[in-house]
Amino acid sequence: MALFVYDSVKKEKIEFQPIKNNDVKVYVCGPTVYDDSHLGHARSAIAFDILHRTLKANNYNVTMTKNFTDIDDKIIKKMHETNKSLEEITNHYINAYKNDMQILNILDNTLEPKATQNLDVMIEMIENLISKDIAYATSDGIYFDVSKDEAYGSLSKRASDENSQARVEANTEKRNPSDFALWKFEKQNDVSFEATFGKGRPGWHIECSAMINKHLAYKDQPFQIDIHGGGADLLFPHHENEAAQTRCSSKSSLAKYWMHNGFVTINGEKMSKSLGNSFFLKDIVKSYSGEVIRFYLLTAQYRTNFNFNEEDLISSKKRLDKFYRVKKRVYGLGASAVNKELKEDILKALNDDLNTPKAISIIDEYITKANETLDKEPKNKNIKKELVSSFEFINEVLGIGFNDAFTYFQFGVSHEDIEKIEQLILKRSEAKKNKDFETADKIREEISSLDVSIMDTPNGTVWEKH
Repeated sequence: MALFVYDSVKKEKIEFQPIKNNDVKVYVCGPTVYDDSHLGHARSAIAFDILHRTLKANNYNVTMTKNFTDIDDKIIKKMHETNKSLEEITNHYINAYKNDMQILNILDNTLEPKATQNLDVMIEMIENLISKDIAYATSDGIYFDVSKDEAYGSLSKRASDENSQARVEANTEKRNPSDFALWKFEKQNDVSFEATFGKGRPGWHIECSAMINKHLAYKDQPFQIDIHGGGADLLFPHHENEAAQTRCSSKSSLAKYWMHNGFVTINGEKMSKSLGNSFFLKDIVKSYSGEVIRFYLLTAQYRTNFNFNEEDLISSKKRLDKFYRVKKRVYGLGASAVNKELKEDILKALNDDLNTPKAISIIDEYITKANETLDKEPKNKNIKKELVSSFEFINEVLGIGFNDAFTYFQFGVSHEDIEKIEQLILKRSEAKKNKDFETADKIREEISSLDVSIMDTPNGTVWEKH
């Protein structure tokens, strides 16, 4: 079954063919670690996690790389505001980001390079560009001369933009208005590093080109990596500049395929800090589980813009609840084999440019049929075991359905109440063991008053929140 992806440069879906053998090298632009993760981070992480899972399902050996930008103007500003060191700030937010990724059930990356740990290769790349007169010095830094790259603009089909970072950083010493900073010379109260061309720190764009070259790049191929990904807002100028740096410093192009996920809007407004509607994950996971957020974001195809609103989130959760109610019906049983038709249909959807809405609609139909079948044949263990296997497959390729069937319905219950409920269940079990059914019934009523229902199964008593 062929895998098709939408290439942002060619502006069409094309069949994916790896550069070498069965290996796939993917690089996704990660966060600048100066603040907590928001829904935009979640959208990108989930989109490329589905790519990761789909590639694995197609039996590719995947090297998944996501960087951390741990030196940046915003980080330096945070240092001054908090009186904390660069390491304290960046380590805190890297750990927070990784914790959020676990909550969203994102597969581990193969590599997670940090900008500050790869300065050597950035400096080396800048030296290379200076030696070719593609980079030049001004009083405030080293700049890339876009006029020296004939292919500049070929990635995004934009060579300049009045709102671009290049224009915002206006500098009369620049050769061209669109020239961008590779290295920023040391300023007062700045964070700086030694370099042959002057003490300072790297520009944003150079880090990705340099780290790809160091950690991933094929040195004997027309392209350094198979897939480069990120949010749609990175296409220009960030990815355009990355591509130019690599093209001009080496004999190869940066990536064979470029993939970008759409924006997140909140009730119709583009999510941004300036609008004050940046929905932090740490806040939303107080009310909804990470799996519910993941499932909701998967209901839209990754390239489309996503309008986040709580009404749709609640509707989406109800779809996931149905999945878990069937999972409860096969609780404690072993697995057999995945339903072949289900597996084929889901993979067909995912191989069509990660069509998760289609994949989820296939799961909805499967859940409906499963309920009908179990109603007719409630004791058929073969059907139940196939369902267990199919649920495992769904988790493998979509990253949903990974929770315990009863734990899923316990979300939002405090640790204190969980402890209390489990103590009461223990006491009830003891009462039943001693044939003290009157006490057992009273305890059941007490548990019910906590807005909890219990069920006795061959594997013990389980409970869930109403």
